[in-house]
Amino acid sequence: MNIKTPKPHSQIEMIIAKERLRQAHHSFNAALTATILSTGISILGAGLLLSGRVPEGAFTATSGTAISVACFKLAKDANDRFDKISQELMDDD
Repeated sequence: MNIKTPKPHSQIEMIIAKERLRQAHHSFNAALTATILSTGISILGAGLLLSGRVPEGAFTATSGTAISVACFKLAKDANDRFDKISQELMDDD
């Protein structure tokens, strides 16, 4: 067995890393939920466009698309934070 002596500040670093992982996890879940909702809004907008309600459909579809773009950015940011934390933990070993 290869047992390493723990660093004196490793406990604090682990607590911080766990909290950052928790926040990244919640951010990803929120972005996923918002993406699902915005997809529904976009489909509703497409339905309105097909039914002849062009102004309402265009507004709804545009809103859904804008929300989707924002959600993808949130998910990407959460994933980047997770990757950074993982890399920092691997570098410490």
